[in-house]
Amino acid sequence: MLAETGESEVFYDSAITDLTFGDRVIDFDDHAACQSVMDEFTSRYARTDETHDAAKFAEIPEDRRRTARGIEVGQIFYFGTKYSEALGATVQGPDGKPVPVHMGSHGIGVSRLLGAIIEASHDDKGIIWPEGVTPFHCGIVNLKQGDDQADAACQSLYDALTAAGLDPLYDDRNERAGGKFAKMDLIGLPWRITVGPRGLANGVVEVTSRRTGISTEMPPQEAVAKIIGIYAGL
Repeated sequence: MLAETGESEVFYDSAITDLTFGDRVIDFDDHAACQSVMDEFTSRYARTDETHDAAKFAEIPEDRRRTARGIEVGQIFYFGTKYSEALGATVQGPDGKPVPVHMGSHGIGVSRLLGAIIEASHDDKGIIWPEGVTPFHCGIVNLKQGDDQADAACQSLYDALTAAGLDPLYDDRNERAGGKFAKMDLIGLPWRITVGPRGLANGVVEVTSRRTGISTEMPPQEAVAKIIGIYAGL
């Protein structure tokens, strides 16, 4: 994962960042189709400083050569038949004779992945969780805890989002607004719904994007629909 604080220097062809599986359907029984996909994803140059080959890197068009920092969050190793031959692990080949299986391993370090996401997605206020991995789908901030109307509106938002299968984080602490906003920014939830008596008097709450900082006023029902819509597409 590319990140300015990464421990590894990475050299790569920028074309690799445009690769995506998209909506393609792969027939895994079609060897040629599988080989084509593998070639597509492994033919571009991408290496860390440990295995960097300056000569091969120079063969890439200059406008596509990239150097960055990265955090290792997963590994893939190809063992060939080194272990299968020693263990006698074989399968029947096309001619009916036993052949050693080709082996490999892959894995993702979950604990490293969390740190990498934070390093790659944050600002001076705190974390900015991508919607796909956020611990809570949105935050609800009550600007006047103890106010009957504000308390009821926050609870209604919480109940509606929960009923839709989402997991909101409701800040019902008796704290000043600035402290609540700072804590929500630090936690980094992608979306925040702010509820206060002044907005409710006009029939609106405030929905704020953590990534852009842009806030929009809308009726509570629209706020719920907006948050549900965001996650429905994931």
